[in-house]
Amino acid sequence: MTLKLSRGQKIVLATSNLEKIKELKDLLAPYDIKAVTLAELGLKETEETGSSFVDNATLKARACAEATKLPALADDSGLSVRALGGQPGVFTARWAGPKKDYVHAMKKIEDELARMEGHPDRRASFVCCLALSSPEGEVRTFEEKVDGELVWPIRGTNNMGFDPMFMPLGYRKTFGEMTLEEKQRISHRRQAFLKFVGDCIEQ
Repeated sequence: MTLKLSRGQKIVLATSNLEKIKELKDLLAPYDIKAVTLAELGLKETEETGSSFVDNATLKARACAEATKLPALADDSGLSVRALGGQPGVFTARWAGPKKDYVHAMKKIEDELARMEGHPDRRASFVCCLALSSPEGEVRTFEEKVDGELVWPIRGTNNMGFDPMFMPLGYRKTFGEMTLEEKQRISHRRQAFLKFVGDCIEQ
């Protein structure tokens, strides 16, 4: 199939992350794309074994599309901290551990920065790669990022993951202090999504 989605078409969101599902469904809503989840189909998310966001998103999208015989949209995203050589990066979720304790993970990042001599570089970026796969294995990927800096103590309880410690450039609120609507205007996921819409959704 050609990787073009028409209004009313059904796709599978190849993630089990409830907050990502919420954001993706919110982004898809204006285009009348019918998104179903892995949980609704009784499937599990494919393990992330790639070395980049593109690799992981592609792995998840292809596996899901093959299993369901439907187009699948996968997301791999994470926080890249300049002073930590790009970590946590593709291992963002692993920093939170099996219990997905992001408060602990944010403290871990802050402790790593605090141990550095002099004034630590607090610049960071959130990166998102979206991958759309056909059941036949054809894949298109779309990667974007939003730059910002890390704040401490953390601020806000909205949205997900490392959002309470990330303040995008030009703003005085962290992602954790923003409403979903505010975050969706500028987030890495939205920027990647706009590329995806331009290439893969029939207008």
